[in-house]
Amino acid sequence: MNTIFTYVKFILFHKSFMWLLFIVNLFGTLFGYYWYQSQLEITPPIFLIFVPDSPTASLFFTIALFGWLLKLNFKLIEALALITLVKYGLWAVVMNIWTQVETGPIGFEGWMLVVSHFAMALQAVLYIPFYRFKWIHVLLAAIWTLHNDVIDYVFGQMPIYRSLSEYTQSIGYFTFWLSIACILLAIMVIKLSRLQQSK
Repeated sequence: MNTIFTYVKFILFHKSFMWLLFIVNLFGTLFGYYWYQSQLEITPPIFLIFVPDSPTASLFFTIALFGWLLKLNFKLIEALALITLVKYGLWAVVMNIWTQVETGPIGFEGWMLVVSHFAMALQAVLYIPFYRFKWIHVLLAAIWTLHNDVIDYVFGQMPIYRSLSEYTQSIGYFTFWLSIACILLAIMVIKLSRLQQSK
């Protein structure tokens, strides 16, 4: 088991694989913004930056990954990447599975979204050893994340899932606590990092 773990770690942290992951995330981010095109067309300009949640989370991770490849740490971007990538990755998984339960089969496209968004959340966790953010960066990322929840569920700019529209309040409540959980994850990363440094 240790040999397998070491081998997987070697692949994940190898520069060639990280460059490949960078390219995949870059194109995934661009596709994500394209995916939101129809919603962005009906979004008031003041809210445009807050609507494409998943692509923006992916963009944060893409920038962080680029920094690591250059041996740089964009600490605020890293905090934003971890919190938002796990949050919106898991959020989309839950929403699509909920849609499957509510309306029936979601088809290839729906399951593609489940797999790709779960991968988004997973990669954010797998690269925890690279994060170097501090408390201030988590605080700023937390403000961004919770403010985004307000924009989505108070001002009605959440991603459109028409089949789940009657559950908007429940989804908003779930999303808020998912945000809190992801912020706590970032705090835990700081504590683990300090613990390792003290050894």
